[in-house]
Amino acid sequence: MKLNISVTQKQKAFIDATSSEVLFGGAAGGGKSYGQVVDALLFAIKYPGSKQLILRRTFSELDKSLIRLSLSLYPKEIYSFNQSSHTGRFKNGSIIDFGYCAAEFDVYQYQSAEYDVIRFDELTHFTDSQYIYLISRVRGANDFPKQIKSSTNPGGIGHGWVKARFVDPSPAGVEFKGDDGMERIFIPSLLDDNGFLSRGDPKYRERLLALPDREKKALLYGDWNIFEGQYFTEFDPKKHIVAPFEIPRSWRKYRTIDYGLDRLACLWIAISPEGISYVYREFCKSNLTISQATQEILSRTPDSEEIYATLAPPDLWHRSQESGKSKATLFSEYGINFTRTSNDRECGWLAIKELLIGGEDRPTIRFFSSCTEIIKCLPALTVDKLRPTDCSTEPHDITHAPDALRGFAIYYTRPAEERNKKSLRWTSDMWQDYLAADDSGRKYLKTKYGEPN
Repeated sequence: MKLNISVTQKQKAFIDATSSEVLFGGAAGGGKSYGQVVDALLFAIKYPGSKQLILRRTFSELDKSLIRLSLSLYPKEIYSFNQSSHTGRFKNGSIIDFGYCAAEFDVYQYQSAEYDVIRFDELTHFTDSQYIYLISRVRGANDFPKQIKSSTNPGGIGHGWVKARFVDPSPAGVEFKGDDGMERIFIPSLLDDNGFLSRGDPKYRERLLALPDREKKALLYGDWNIFEGQYFTEFDPKKHIVAPFEIPRSWRKYRTIDYGLDRLACLWIAISPEGISYVYREFCKSNLTISQATQEILSRTPDSEEIYATLAPPDLWHRSQESGKSKATLFSEYGINFTRTSNDRECGWLAIKELLIGGEDRPTIRFFSSCTEIIKCLPALTVDKLRPTDCSTEPHDITHAPDALRGFAIYYTRPAEERNKKSLRWTSDMWQDYLAADDSGRKYLKTKYGEPN
């Protein structure tokens, strides 16, 4: 049968792309979802008996966009849709499953499945762990092409890893090989590339132009460096990233950590005579015991390097029910003594903002270009949807290095005499630390914040 379908030049480039992993989009109105649905239709017709999976993060998003679009576009003579199973079937035996992964563990509903193509719509709404798991479901004994084809706008909890995987490594439109050998390509599509929408809704551009500057840059211009929901909008690679240089011995130096078995993040920070903080070394690794973590930190600190203080959050002083010892005590026994910093998330994040902004357009914190994890993770943090003054804790794997920096920032930007003033009101974080602390820990918190009230 003859299909009466028109596509834009960029949509055709997405449909024709043969890379193992393809990302399409970058701005609102670029025709991403339409491109996905058309591509899925053409693949199903070309390869009888093929299997595809189209994903959104929630069923509501799936139902209101891709399912409706496919029902309006796919010819009823060759296609039927089962509303209860969310499966579309073609007369030639091809199927398209419409799925969603609202929770992290929802990916396991596909653990025994096999697909020729998996399609993520709004990829930045997914975590990298969800993506990595699901691409393992692209397999099969047939000779059909095997691909992961995604579309998205900048922003969302997955912005950082999507940008690192598709946008940063290569110019747009140029295929490249990742470290894992997989071929990838990013095909950008802006509103100007979608003449159908521009002609059908000429006021759409005006509505995008009326958005606040940050949202406008992301949604109209497809700017991956500024995106909707970004917490640290102050971060500017041109201002905050510097080439490594030899740190003078006279500069005061700190170490600051965030530790859990899932991830150790340790940052080394030096303070110049002008009061500029330089993050000059980092070490981040998962699945380290306390003894291993201590050894890794000490081995990366030269004997000639005098560390003024090693900062750690209050939760490391919570005693284990099994041993009666805290993690801080165990670190001390292996050779690192900690100085306790605050776990006040809001004040800590604001302290980082103070350092990023600095004064007179001169930031008071800078990062050596060799510190790749903190440079990657800090600008990728998003605003928590329930607490706008806080950062989201998802995706969790990007929070460790920023949490370590937060401990330093709140310690360094609050002079000692200010930290010792009595507070008028304890925050919930202060109370949480107080209730979980031992006697010495509670004494310390009273000294730091004043009597609980």
